Amino acid sequence: MQIQHPTAAMIAKATTAQDDVTGDGTTSTVLFIGELLKQADLYVSEGVHPRLITEGFEYANKKTLEFLETFKQTPKVDRELLSEVAQTSLRTKLNRKLADHITDCVVDAVLAIRIGNDLQPDLHMIEMQEMQHESDMDTKLIRGLVLDHGGRHPDMPKNLKNAYILTCNISLEYEKTEVNSGFFYKSASEREKLVAAEREFIMRRVQKIVDLKKKVCDLAEKIDGKKRGFVVINQKGIDPPSLDLLAKNGILGLRRAKRRNMERLQLAVGGEAVNSVDNLAPNILGYAGTVYEHVLGEEKYTFIEDCKDPKSVTILLKGPNKHTITQIKDALHDGLRAVFNALSDQAVVPGAGAFEIGAYCMLKDEVDKVKGRAKLGVQAYADALLVIPKTLATNAGFDAQETIVKLIEERIACKGKIPIGLDITSGEPCNPKGIWDNVVVKQNSLASACVVSCNLLHVDEVMRAGMTNLKSGK
Repeated sequence: MQIQHPTAAMIAKATTAQDDVTGDGTTSTVLFIGELLKQADLYVSEGVHPRLITEGFEYANKKTLEFLETFKQTPKVDRELLSEVAQTSLRTKLNRKLADHITDCVVDAVLAIRIGNDLQPDLHMIEMQEMQHESDMDTKLIRGLVLDHGGRHPDMPKNLKNAYILTCNISLEYEKTEVNSGFFYKSASEREKLVAAEREFIMRRVQKIVDLKKKVCDLAEKIDGKKRGFVVINQKGIDPPSLDLLAKNGILGLRRAKRRNMERLQLAVGGEAVNSVDNLAPNILGYAGTVYEHVLGEEKYTFIEDCKDPKSVTILLKGPNKHTITQIKDALHDGLRAVFNALSDQAVVPGAGAFEIGAYCMLKDEVDKVKGRAKLGVQAYADALLVIPKTLATNAGFDAQETIVKLIEERIACKGKIPIGLDITSGEPCNPKGIWDNVVVKQNSLASACVVSCNLLHVDEVMRAGMTNLKSGK
């Protein structure tokens, strides 16, 4: 999105940074910045200097962040809590039924790639593969990998059980030299000999792979009588004669696999990636219970499933059109980051506007402790915090002011012992149990909103600079 207005561009950059760092809270940040500036304008228009307002903002922001540390809760971070965190995030972006369905995919994916008690699992090990067909409710988690290409030979097997997988980065095709080199031949027969030597060089490489396949598959079949499959996934190319030899020996060969999938493959199926055929051995092979090819129109997909304890998984995104898939993908990104943040923080914040109501009541008590006109900034900051519960009430179809009064009265009545949020079905105050926000999202949102608002309030004039059109005078 191209934004020309400098103020809007600055706010947009702040929200982009918010999304990059925490993965959520962008809408809240925009709302809060806008409300801070709106509240500040009420005082600035009456002659209060912006510097006094920003002093109050900074003081109030410091106190609010301190309040967040006491307000957050540290329950046991188990699957149930992570599901509630993911559900809170996803329900704001997708319909309720779809959000609840995808919640399990998100939580299972993060827990699958988590190694031991690691608090910061690598979310890059979760691949999102798009398939434009069926409905959005068919989106599911694959405990393995889905590659967006298939075998390049018609005789290659399409469905393998108990498959050994060789992950490699070996050229199985003729490659030109890196420098411009040439050969001179005395006769056509010499040229034919060179071509044959090049072909033999490549075929020896392929034959070593075939020999490894025969060795491990035959040995395993002798032990338990079950037939084994063999898959070669190569980052470099495989030429037609090599593909033909692999197909004759019942090997599924995939060429030009994406670099990002090479590490995921090792974590999903095990084994090691090799760069040479010289040291091929059974211990470098991975394993998958099922490998099959799925054809969708002109596209081919290879599914690698039933892996032993995979540390890399795939979320298969399905939908009837591109827009639906993009919407689900954006929601999944936020849901994954929400679960990641809950694991990383080992704490959560009650949602449904409970934190903002609590912070507002706390700042109301702090206003009396601030001397001078800076207390106007604290008052403005406190009023701006209410934009979140006001927006929740408005979106739920209730009167914003009436709802805020109810929430504040309930908060005062319980003396702050329990969090008070908004029940959007009834419009009444409630204890928002099961509705959780991330601590880091609130911290970043509050901090960035305060900094951006203060910077904008310190601006006196905006001058437009640039090349002018002499003819039009613009």
